Amino acid sequence: MPGEQEMDAISEDAMLGGRVRLLQPRRGYRAGLDAALLAAACDAPAGARVLEAGCGAGAVLLGAAALRPGAIFTGVERDADAAALARRNVELNGLADRVQVVEADVERPFRSLGLAPFDAVLTNPPFFDGEASLRAPAPEKRGAWIAEAGFAAWAEFLTKALREGGGLTLIHRADRLADILAALSPKLGSFQIRPVHPYAEAPAKRVLVRAVKTGRAPLKLLAPLVLHAKQGATWTPQADAILKGQAPLGWD
Repeated sequence: MPGEQEMDAISEDAMLGGRVRLLQPRRGYRAGLDAALLAAACDAPAGARVLEAGCGAGAVLLGAAALRPGAIFTGVERDADAAALARRNVELNGLADRVQVVEADVERPFRSLGLAPFDAVLTNPPFFDGEASLRAPAPEKRGAWIAEAGFAAWAEFLTKALREGGGLTLIHRADRLADILAALSPKLGSFQIRPVHPYAEAPAKRVLVRAVKTGRAPLKLLAPLVLHAKQGATWTPQADAILKGQAPLGWD
């Protein structure tokens, strides 16, 4: 049983309108909007095997599993404490029959996991390739913010983790879109891009990107998701429904 001091360092939060209970650290990286959007963007059918690369405490993993009850999920996380917390969250949500967590490093080759390639891969990778791009983060946030080997190493893992015809879905900073396309395009295609705007008049801050291994369809720039009607306003009806798990974040 966790001790009192450990429990003080952990909060229990709700996702998807209370459908998912999430234990996560009070300090350090905490799941938020990006995790909820990525989970909602998962459209894996029943029976599909889905990998989340860098699952942390399991917010995306559990959110996607709740929204896609027929799919089977595996989370990969290199931080031992985060992986242990993700396993606790799997048990807390009663999903141990189809969700597992593997302690491994995404910046190492996929073959080191000893797993067959997956039908779909989800990821919310670190947004920065080095500390020159931002003020040095707190030590407990560094692993979530900075990809030590750069996004290129993540792209290599993600590509190898997918079977032929499998789909990758990721969320990232909008200003890294060119880097994402350059890193993934040698092996992935059929790109679909959905910008995410804080409100209609503002530039996109995030992009959701879907790509297919060996896909050949032309790139599609989809209608944006607008989070707020105006600066400081509450969620738009579309965003509110997505965040409560009442509507998918589709790819049409």
